[in-house]
Amino acid sequence: MEITFYGATKEVTGSKHLVTINGVNIMLDYGMHQGKRSVATELNKRIPVNPKNIDFLILSHAHIDHSGLLPLLVKNGYKNRIFTTKATKDLIDIMLRDSGHIQEMDVEYINRKKAKRGEPLVEALYTVSDAEDVMPLVHGVKYYEKVKLTDDIAFTFFDAGHILGSAQLLLEYQENGTIKKLLFTGDLGRQNLPIIRDPDIIEKVDTMISESTYGGRLHGDITDVSARFKEIILRTYKRGGKIVIPSFSVGRTQEVVYELNKLVESGEVPVMPVYVDSPLSVNATDVFRKHRECFDDETWELINNHDDPFGFKRLTYIRDVEESKKLNESNKPCIIISASGMCEAGRIRHHLKHNISDKKNTIMIVGYMARNTLGRRIREGEKEVKIFGEVYPVNAEVVIFDEFSAHGDQRDLVKHIKSASPKELFLVHGEETQIEALQAKVIETVETTTHIPDYGESFKL
Repeated sequence: MEITFYGATKEVTGSKHLVTINGVNIMLDYGMHQGKRSVATELNKRIPVNPKNIDFLILSHAHIDHSGLLPLLVKNGYKNRIFTTKATKDLIDIMLRDSGHIQEMDVEYINRKKAKRGEPLVEALYTVSDAEDVMPLVHGVKYYEKVKLTDDIAFTFFDAGHILGSAQLLLEYQENGTIKKLLFTGDLGRQNLPIIRDPDIIEKVDTMISESTYGGRLHGDITDVSARFKEIILRTYKRGGKIVIPSFSVGRTQEVVYELNKLVESGEVPVMPVYVDSPLSVNATDVFRKHRECFDDETWELINNHDDPFGFKRLTYIRDVEESKKLNESNKPCIIISASGMCEAGRIRHHLKHNISDKKNTIMIVGYMARNTLGRRIREGEKEVKIFGEVYPVNAEVVIFDEFSAHGDQRDLVKHIKSASPKELFLVHGEETQIEALQAKVIETVETTTHIPDYGESFKL
């Protein structure tokens, strides 16, 4: 077996890993690089492997940094099957089309400026139509169902507990008369996250590819989420301000709404409007409602008691752009949850533009922010940020709320690696400092050989 790493190497986005077994090429994920736009654009244009030479593609989950370049791969000749879970299939159907639409709109805006300057026009990485071409190739697979790829290669999806439909991939193959196992974690979740089930524990594998997003950090207790969220709401309400929450449309938005639902229904927070302002978030929430097979016991209990975990009396889902604009005309206290999660696109930039300079308001950071993104600059406490080319002072209170993180921390990752006890461990999907911190802890705890691959690096096992 040979593994070549084409993304998420010493960084958090752009997951792409090629596994070659007995001459069969299997791509694990095909994600988009996110970060500084000029750099990300060039990285995303790269097609490191001839799409026609890939025999199978297996997708761990729907987040764009794992799935976002599938339309480009298909556009350039990939015609074979794409395997993922049933929930992920439904999510990427809406997410890839949304991504194509955003790219079309961005290119239209850029080309208007270029045309005025007489400069060469640019093309979108892919379009809505390209995204739609992906779906006929996608096969939805149940968790725990073994799928045979060839006579000597099969795989099984296990729950990753990260977002709806997220999966760990256990690849089993026969090599030189011996059955061997490779585990790819995708993005690994935490114990006791709301809505979805906890990650499955996989034992005794030969090779493991593990994410490392929070490899050097420890999260706060997930059980403290409601109490801390309540404090932030009460503090901002007393100031007469708004709470603006940049949030990923899939996973994080639904978790934030779930916690708000509990606080509102119990009467622990003041009566104030709550808006989810993202068409993709609205569509994704519909997919959540459809895939109850992914829910944990607590969520099932709510449903059985006729409570909707994704909706309550003061909550409004917004699709229309004019309704979105009206949110910034009001000075009354409210909560606005909007995409994109890293503040690099979508309606969240408009809400930040109108609210970040008012000291009454709160900007609540509930997810990971990649380097060179607007969200990262806000998270790191910069006093001024540029939005749509204009500089705005950051006077609003900025609250870092990592308790909502859907990624396992160092304890979770080490525990998972220890259970799998791989002979060879590859650490990906983390900034270099986080990967190195996780590697140091693993060396103390687990008897395994660890590798931190570089982009394009291959390993023969």
